[in-house]
Amino acid sequence: MRIPDVGTDGAAPPPRRTRIVLADITRPDSRAERTRADLAQQTQVGEALVRGLVRAQLALALRLSLVVAIGLGGLPWLFAIAPSLGRTTVAGVNLPWLLLGVASFPFLIGVGWAYVRLAERNEQDFTDLVQRSER
Repeated sequence: MRIPDVGTDGAAPPPRRTRIVLADITRPDSRAERTRADLAQQTQVGEALVRGLVRAQLALALRLSLVVAIGLGGLPWLFAIAPSLGRTTVAGVNLPWLLLGVASFPFLIGVGWAYVRLAERNEQDFTDLVQRSER
């Protein structure tokens, strides 16, 4: 059997204190929940955010489509304007065939790679925007 601690005056010592620090208590961030709810419930704010992302992706697609149209569509114009260039041969192959049949594929792969990278950056910017409102 344990004998309780008794002070010099015969009274029991006060109970041990517990320190509570309010900074350690985390409460849910209402802005983060509101932003997620706006996106999930498709409110006007959520629709505006998503519409901005879709608009950015569409603008990117149109810009790169213009690059492809000028890059590949400009070659026939170039050969029509400069017929001597169209009759040029490289390693026994006509230059128009070489450019349109061989060089166009690396060009299209490069444009596709650029599109994926830029589209991912748009999505990352959107994610950062949503997460910034959470902080």
